[in-house]
Amino acid sequence: MNGVIIVNKSKGYTSHDIVAKVKKITGKKVGHTGTLDPLATGVLPLLIGKGTLCSKYLMNHDKTYKVVLKLGIKKSTGDEEGDIIQEDVVDEGILDENNVKTVLQTFLGEQEQIPPIYSAIKVNGKKLYEYARKGQEVEVEPRKITIYDIQLLKINKENREIQFEVSCSKGTYIRSLCEDIAERIGTVGYMKELQRTRVGIFTIEQSVLVEDLNKENVEKHIITIEKLFENLENIELNEKKLQLFLNGVKLSVDLKDGIYKIYSNEQFIGIGVVKDKLLKRDIVL
Repeated sequence: MNGVIIVNKSKGYTSHDIVAKVKKITGKKVGHTGTLDPLATGVLPLLIGKGTLCSKYLMNHDKTYKVVLKLGIKKSTGDEEGDIIQEDVVDEGILDENNVKTVLQTFLGEQEQIPPIYSAIKVNGKKLYEYARKGQEVEVEPRKITIYDIQLLKINKENREIQFEVSCSKGTYIRSLCEDIAERIGTVGYMKELQRTRVGIFTIEQSVLVEDLNKENVEKHIITIEKLFENLENIELNEKKLQLFLNGVKLSVDLKDGIYKIYSNEQFIGIGVVKDKLLKRDIVL
């Protein structure tokens, strides 16, 4: 039982909660490729067994979210959990569809974003939220992010809400994006709802609710390591070379640098890496 399970995280669970539940079901080592806030829902890839060794190949993927931005209210945490720190009148004119679409498009491309103070980024050895909880001020350095696509889905003028979908790079904070969008529209706002619908190649359509997982059905929801790397080229090793490979000996190969699936007698062995015409073991089942 080695590979990846795509969990559709429900609201209220922490990523740690989900990891603990799946670890109990599988009896295997379980990890994740990046946390999802308790208030957020959606795609949370979990690495099972030797699938945890694949984390280095899965950590830097871009992501897609569906977001509800509440206008007219600014909160201390940038989401529903925070205290109201500012209220503003939302003129109906700024909720004009063309106006909102135009503003959203200004966020496309590479840019600098200031992370929210309530985040786990460390400054001088302490997490930002530790400073925030003590009311201490700290200088937060902007980080480079990229917005690949951003589309308006719906405007609810009565509730002063905007729903949009955004595809972005790793490290993008949607809470900060919501506040920046609200400011550019001409008011304040906070992230009311967040659903992650994609992490790299993993989508919401592949996911399963953790409540629906059990010992009897969990294996059918696992994406195997072989399947995970199905687009890689294969290397077939005879028995002699296989033993050398398994023992960590580098093998001479006339192949370009990259990651390869390793087979012997048509059986999947694991993943190897070629560099400078030398093949070495990486992940072995």
